[in-house]
Amino acid sequence: METEIDRAHGAMEAAPESDAARLAFYDRLADAELFVLLTGEPAGDVAEPQLYDLEEGRFALAFDLEERLSAFAEGPAPYAALPGRIVARMLAAEGVGLGLNLGVAPSAFLMPAEALTWLAGTLDHGPGAGEARPEAYARPSGVPEGLLTALDVKLARLAGLAARAHLVGVTYVGGAKGHLLAFEGACEGAEPALAKAVSEALVFSGVEAGALDVTFFATGAEALAPIARHAVSFDLPQPEPETAQVLSPAAPGMDPARPPKLK
Repeated sequence: METEIDRAHGAMEAAPESDAARLAFYDRLADAELFVLLTGEPAGDVAEPQLYDLEEGRFALAFDLEERLSAFAEGPAPYAALPGRIVARMLAAEGVGLGLNLGVAPSAFLMPAEALTWLAGTLDHGPGAGEARPEAYARPSGVPEGLLTALDVKLARLAGLAARAHLVGVTYVGGAKGHLLAFEGACEGAEPALAKAVSEALVFSGVEAGALDVTFFATGAEALAPIARHAVSFDLPQPEPETAQVLSPAAPGMDPARPPKLK
């Protein structure tokens, strides 16, 4: 089974001089769920990754499919399932690198601790707040294709956080021009996550010195009408209706909202 990480890694390998391809790979890694190989079952909220001393340094191992971890371990093995961005922060803090999909996939890749430190720092960079009053809207023009692709990928992962997003050219009072992404029907409290996703799309698209303003409107807001007339719109996926299921307690350290502490 080919994964998003496999495809992004393949694109990076095919274009080793492309900053955009390399950034896209790191973006997929940050958003992926990774299965980190542990020395044993987590004890409370403490998990100890299995570490390997290689010529390039010390590495923890993670896989983007549980089946790949089992194939590497030749059977069931203890693991912690965590978002890639959390894995990067945890390992970077310990000065440990990441061995991804080693021996079991074409996307096998060694990321030294320095690369994880860069990734963690990049992910920690958030959008800034500001105020400006739009004066006129226009069809977006000159938007790099890489940014449009990065936005499309990011927004596809934000199921249920908003109904849609509208990208439009904007002129502000005072004459400043730029581009604005207006979210429609954002869920209460989802604004920071949506703004952060747009900030990451901008960074990982490889657009240098780029900027994209973000704002939020209720569904059907009157102020949306002039924006929608000129905008390129993205429909965000909506979550599938929930089905009844039997709930059982989560294994210690397996909840991404409460990641384990690496020992």
